[in-house]
Amino acid sequence: MPTISTGDKVLVSGANGFIAIWVVRKFLEKGYAVRGTVRSSDKGKYLEDYFKLYGDKFEIVVVEDITKEGAFDEAVKGVDAIAHTASPFYLTAASADGKIILNESINGQLIYGLELIGPAVNGTVSILKSAVKNGQAVKRVVVTSSCASVLEVGVDKIFTELNWNELAISEVKEQGDAAPGPSKYRASKTLAEKAAWEFYEKNKANIKWDLSVLNPPFPAIHEIKNLDALNASSRQWYDAVLGNTQSETFLKVQGSAYIDVRDVAEAHTLALEKEAAGGERIIISAGSCVWQDWIDAANALSPPAVLSRSKIAVGFPGAGKTAKAPVEYNTSKAARILGLKYYTKEEVARDTLADFERRGW
Repeated sequence: MPTISTGDKVLVSGANGFIAIWVVRKFLEKGYAVRGTVRSSDKGKYLEDYFKLYGDKFEIVVVEDITKEGAFDEAVKGVDAIAHTASPFYLTAASADGKIILNESINGQLIYGLELIGPAVNGTVSILKSAVKNGQAVKRVVVTSSCASVLEVGVDKIFTELNWNELAISEVKEQGDAAPGPSKYRASKTLAEKAAWEFYEKNKANIKWDLSVLNPPFPAIHEIKNLDALNASSRQWYDAVLGNTQSETFLKVQGSAYIDVRDVAEAHTLALEKEAAGGERIIISAGSCVWQDWIDAANALSPPAVLSRSKIAVGFPGAGKTAKAPVEYNTSKAARILGLKYYTKEEVARDTLADFERRGW
């Protein structure tokens, strides 16, 4: 399958999102043209200003509702590749209406009509349908999934691309609105990715493009008016490292895998450029850690981080060295296919704290 090359145009859905804006930036830096979708012209103004130095290499189109049939029909015209990043990410979802719906794109499985699942699944299928209908120039579609669709909480194993988070789907199916927020999010990512692969397998004999899916752990250059507007992953990091209110158990035991958002962006460009990435599900992760590891990395910076409005927590120094990894992933496929290099915890801590200081936090 032919891959894209410098100068080609890439469609990035949900271009004002936390990951997406870095993806846009990386494509532009590498010499690609980018068309970004946003839900309203107001949401596109920040992007147009931020990327104004790229002139007509960057453009915005409005897609008000990504779940509607044909939502991306116009947006996909004339692009050479698609990076579908648009999907809701928050861990406190309630239910949009509480009813059970039948989603035919997932083997007729009954799922709950939650505010996360509907947009995640239907938005993914919508853009793929538009790519079939009007994406005559498209060579590859990369979908941003998540390790949330791979891991199963409480299962002690090294997860690979062969694993799926069936547990989260079962929890949401059984508990509905009462299911924990994180389970709803994980179910939305799992069902959306399953829908993408099912659609691709069903239609690949009649299309000219192939599919690649990236699975990062959840990782500021995007539009943030204040600290309360931080995305979910950055807010968790802020509260752990600078909040000074976390429990011993939280710091010593809880944590996750991690990846710098800049590495996620780089992975998107590589997934479109590397021929071998076609038809592949790829876990991208820099490693695992408990929250104390981030505190230790921040305190070990040399020279020390300059923080005029906050103070790095102390917690329980060194506790992460003997802690059991909260989750482990086999990332050999990413190394083999993408050759991805990762930012270290120290580099991530240094740059994140510098960004917070610049914003006055």
